[in-house]
Amino acid sequence: MEISDENFRVWAEKNEVYFDGVFRLAGPDAYAPIYSLVFSLLHEGHKQVTFNLTGLEFLNSSGINLLAKLTIEARKMGDLLLVVKGTNQYPWQAKSLPNLKKLHPLLDLRLA
Repeated sequence: MEISDENFRVWAEKNEVYFDGVFRLAGPDAYAPIYSLVFSLLHEGHKQVTFNLTGLEFLNSSGINLLAKLTIEARKMGDLLLVVKGTNQYPWQAKSLPNLKKLHPLLDLRLA
């Protein structure tokens, strides 16, 4: 499944979710379809799920809240390894993504 508009694209391949572009959606309700897509993937029985954010140029506060909720959901799964791939190319990622480890200490954060 894929969710997209002219500014962004979210899609899943096997156990990896790709976030690409600029996310400026207008609040939690606008992010609900993305939440549903990723939530479903988290509950498919994978041992590991990866959020690939390397193409994510911008994420507003509602989008960061979405990542936080999904991280907490992954933590509840117990034996699921959550990997978050980011990039130092976008300063907001180096600033914001380490906070996800506070929500899920076993999260594997990879900033390149």
